[in-house]
Amino acid sequence: MKNEHFSGSVVSGRRSIARGLVGVCLSLLVLPGWSKGSKGGEGAEPSGAPAADSQKVVKLAFVTNNTAEFWRIAAAGVKKYEKEGKVQVDVKMPPNGTTEEQNQILENLVSQGYDAIAVSPIAPNDQVPVLDRIAAKTKLITFDSDAPKSKRLLYIGTDNYQAGKALGAQIVKLLPEGGKMAVFVGTLAPENAMQRLEGIQDAIEGHKIEIVDKREDNADRAKARSNVEDIVNAHRDLKLVAGLYSYNGPAIASALESLGKKGVIQAAVFDEEDGSLNGIEKGLISCTVVQKPFDFGYLSSKWMHELATGGAAAESKIPANRAIDTGVEVIDSAGVGAFRAKLAEMKKQ
Repeated sequence: MKNEHFSGSVVSGRRSIARGLVGVCLSLLVLPGWSKGSKGGEGAEPSGAPAADSQKVVKLAFVTNNTAEFWRIAAAGVKKYEKEGKVQVDVKMPPNGTTEEQNQILENLVSQGYDAIAVSPIAPNDQVPVLDRIAAKTKLITFDSDAPKSKRLLYIGTDNYQAGKALGAQIVKLLPEGGKMAVFVGTLAPENAMQRLEGIQDAIEGHKIEIVDKREDNADRAKARSNVEDIVNAHRDLKLVAGLYSYNGPAIASALESLGKKGVIQAAVFDEEDGSLNGIEKGLISCTVVQKPFDFGYLSSKWMHELATGGAAAESKIPANRAIDTGVEVIDSAGVGAFRAKLAEMKKQ
């Protein structure tokens, strides 16, 4: 009896061990990475815990073309989307506004594994090889300054030709009898600068208005002002000056004030830097055509996030012309107060 009892216990024990081993094997099969849908399996289906990619932190970057005040407004738009999308968007600004600095920033971001990048190219045509390399490794869109020859997915910003025409229409009103004018800009290489100038030229054609000089300052604020002083002194019959970059407005206002040319030489500029709005309030600048940099930041962040996480479905939503026009607005002495209030509200983001 003792032997039978012992023998029965051994058999029972073996059965228990066998059942335990089967249970362990079955449990292993349902662990993440062991199911039929695991990596390397055919007919893969997600099971158990979420796939590793869904846990990945999305890395997005918004790269400007310089450090102008203009970009603080765009950064406010970025912050608004960060709150809504629950995602971080790193804002990068080339300290001296050079192409080399911007290219290095882009290369660094790609090497750090950023999932999507939005950039305002400084020299779009020259940067096509760099932009194409970036586009091959991440989702690339442009804003403010486009690079249509590159492989970017989307452009978000102003139709700069139409913006130039809008400023040109104001210049025609300011010089009803025609006259000489000069244009000031950081550099004419970017698509946005070229298109703005082209729009101005087309708008003033046939109105006896002559552009006698075009001066670049390469993002040097001191030079932006000295350029204005040089041209005003060189052309005693100059009637108007126009600034194409955001910081050109403040430089123009400062130069005209120091030269005692308030009311003598008209000024028409772009964007909403404080110095330009102050210039309008003081009567040194007649008007400014403002873009919507807040929308640049907000929409660029939103599209980057969607493209980085939505795959082909997100790309299918891109407009057929691969561009989103954010529009412009003309601000003069009558509307500068209300515009300042709106601007202050946007900057609170």
